[in-house]
Amino acid sequence: MLKKGSKLYSILTGTCPKCQNESMYLDKNPLHLNKILKMHENCSHCGLHYQIEPSFFYGAMYVSYGLNVGIGVAAFIISFLFLGSSLKVAFIVIIVSLLISFPFVLRWARNIYINMFVSYDSKNKLK
Repeated sequence: MLKKGSKLYSILTGTCPKCQNESMYLDKNPLHLNKILKMHENCSHCGLHYQIEPSFFYGAMYVSYGLNVGIGVAAFIISFLFLGSSLKVAFIVIIVSLLISFPFVLRWARNIYINMFVSYDSKNKLK
């Protein structure tokens, strides 16, 4: 399931969606917030230009919105329905979970968005 060649592998690891041999980001750690969105221009292995067109990653905002809604709903269900907390506490849990997941969601949204347009190519050779 999580092996090279799958979209899920590229999304979760942040590797090039075409060759999956190199990270798209200058710093692999999403917790370094000052470098969280700094990306290489091209993949050094296959040459894929990550910014496919100008302002390409603006579309990732829609993916980010969907991910955040999912996290918020999951946090609400877990805290309010399963744990039986009050409505006020449930909303605090939503806010805290969104703040904690922020750096990961930012990267996952970009990874998902680029993987919607670029597919893995197993025949990709080193340039």
